[in-house]
Amino acid sequence: MKKLLLSLIASFVSLCISAQHYQEIALWQKTYEDNPVIKVFLPEKSNGKAIIACPGGGYQGLAIEKEGTRFAPWLNEQGIALIVLKYRMPKGDHEIPLSDAQQAIKIVRQYAKEWNIDPNKVGIMGFSAGGHLASTLSTHFNKETRPDFQILFYPVITMDKSYTHGGSRKNLLGENPSDELVKLYSNELQVTSETPKAFILFSNDDKVVPSLNGVNYYLALQKNKISAEIHIYPTGGHGWGFNDDFIYKPQWTEALKKWLELEK
Repeated sequence: MKKLLLSLIASFVSLCISAQHYQEIALWQKTYEDNPVIKVFLPEKSNGKAIIACPGGGYQGLAIEKEGTRFAPWLNEQGIALIVLKYRMPKGDHEIPLSDAQQAIKIVRQYAKEWNIDPNKVGIMGFSAGGHLASTLSTHFNKETRPDFQILFYPVITMDKSYTHGGSRKNLLGENPSDELVKLYSNELQVTSETPKAFILFSNDDKVVPSLNGVNYYLALQKNKISAEIHIYPTGGHGWGFNDDFIYKPQWTEALKKWLELEK
């Protein structure tokens, strides 16, 4: 009965999202097989903030709904624009996902006035491998592409074999990446005093992406005196996204809402 109820709720949410108006904009003028786009969900009354969401999927696929579009009503209610990024898979070229994320933030700032967004309040949010992409954008940026804040759900952070997610590493960097490439994409090693502030979430029993990924990133942020908040829940595993069956959903939504309210 409980499973049926949750299924009905999920179906209702999906219908609400499909009925919600959004814009879809191609990232590039050139046509690509993966068709990289952003889906733009604008609130009725904006507070100026925008969040670009990078769904996870091990750099092999994308959980667009669970880790993307399902967040739209909740964020829009808070006056926050949601931009869901459908980025390309690397397929042997580690620069491809990052180039899409960089292009996405440029486009959002380009349309900031039209969308009633403050160009200095554009954050990045990522899940699992999408969390790696979000943290990569947050540590590999220039003046145009630096996010103003980052939100990371059970993110892959490191490419260190001892505690990375093997599939994400292989899909992004290949079978035998150089030590230099591993270091470059181990984002806990790339934090500087210019890295944006962060909100990080994990489950302690995550067997897919060890919580040590988030902990070491948090420690690197602290070492560089970057404001950061981390939540590690006792249970929940991996990949819960906006799912209602994650028992700590009331806690993380309240904590993130408060953090976003305080985020200036």
